[in-house]
Amino acid sequence: MTISSSRAKTIGAFLKSRRERLTPENAGLAFVSGQRKTPGLRREEVAVLAGVSVTYYTWLEQGRELTASREVIESIAKALRLSPDEKGHLLELWNPYASDTAIAPAAQAALDPQVQTVIDQVAYPSYITNERTEVLAWNKAACEKLTDFASVPAEGRSLIRLVFENEDMRRRIVNLDEFASYGVAVFRTYYDKHREDPWYEETVEHLNRNSPAFVQLWKPYDVQHKRGNRVFLRSFADSDPVVYDIRPLANLSDRPDLHICVYMPASESREADG
Repeated sequence: MTISSSRAKTIGAFLKSRRERLTPENAGLAFVSGQRKTPGLRREEVAVLAGVSVTYYTWLEQGRELTASREVIESIAKALRLSPDEKGHLLELWNPYASDTAIAPAAQAALDPQVQTVIDQVAYPSYITNERTEVLAWNKAACEKLTDFASVPAEGRSLIRLVFENEDMRRRIVNLDEFASYGVAVFRTYYDKHREDPWYEETVEHLNRNSPAFVQLWKPYDVQHKRGNRVFLRSFADSDPVVYDIRPLANLSDRPDLHICVYMPASESREADG
């Protein structure tokens, strides 16, 4: 199946980032003495490990439109020692049935009023986000524990911006570096998935201009699929932070891009897991 131009460029950038971080030793290659001019593996070394020609792999990294089978993509993933999330991301980019013009639904898309009613009934901090990480709905507990979402202008009410720009939220999150790193890695998968949506590029450019912390986390090209996460929140009424497990409980049937996230106290989360 031929990889389209848009997806090919994204795949090329991702492969290059993974190659440059992998040492010959970690790739299982024999030690070669002397100074290496190239960070990580050479393209020739990846090609040998993956069982493809050097020219073919070079063209892949250059973002050329090529025909690539799943077998070839999986061989390259194995050669680059990709993690399960990284391999899944690469396969999603390669997927010949994926849309080349995927645009993430905007925050202004109306939610069913019953959705707000549901999260209002949840005792724990809860909110709904889309793949832009825009916070579309939230309950009272989320405002009390995280930040007053209603006071944040709509254009800045995305988690990817809040975690770097909203000082109220930032001072509440004790493990901020870990939380931000996870958030950027998840956001990167959405950014690549919706590569034709200008909102993503505009948001990244904004954060690159205004947040050195974001720049440092964006540069390594880390990717991670959305899953449960842990956060330590300061409760200014208490001396010790409260530990929460963030549970992305469900996707809404008519809007698979939406996620309901519930912050469960860690002790109760463990009991629920049995």
